[in-house]
Amino acid sequence: MNLEQQVMGEMKDAMKAKDEAALRGLRAIKAEIIKAKTEPGANGEISAEGELKLLQKIVKQRRDSLEIFTTQNRPDLAVKEQEEIAIIEKFLPKQLTSDEIKEALKAIIAEVGASSPADMGKVMGVATKQLAGKADGKVVSGLVKELLAQ
Repeated sequence: MNLEQQVMGEMKDAMKAKDEAALRGLRAIKAEIIKAKTEPGANGEISAEGELKLLQKIVKQRRDSLEIFTTQNRPDLAVKEQEEIAIIEKFLPKQLTSDEIKEALKAIIAEVGASSPADMGKVMGVATKQLAGKADGKVVSGLVKELLAQ
């Protein structure tokens, strides 16, 4: 079952349960799917990899908004963003812990032969492919900097 079918099924359940937060999150996903399907060259289809990137993009947008709302002391809006993030993350693969990311990055650093912060680009190129969907890019970037600075 593809992402769109899953979202539609969840939307029906959320409507029956009158779960407003779930509906907001699911409608956001559905809107992005429709937008992606109508882009030139998409031919009305989205690959599994495309779906993953789409979900990551939506979560990143929500996290950025959450950060802004938190700094501007808008807890009412921050709560809505957190609720939507929780709904959207149900469709993403399980996120790795910080320790798991570090172990994977150590292996990647050894694999590419990186030794200094100047080699960050090499490491990030491999890391973004291997950890796609499993770890946030900001977290990975920060850990790569930390590991290469040692």
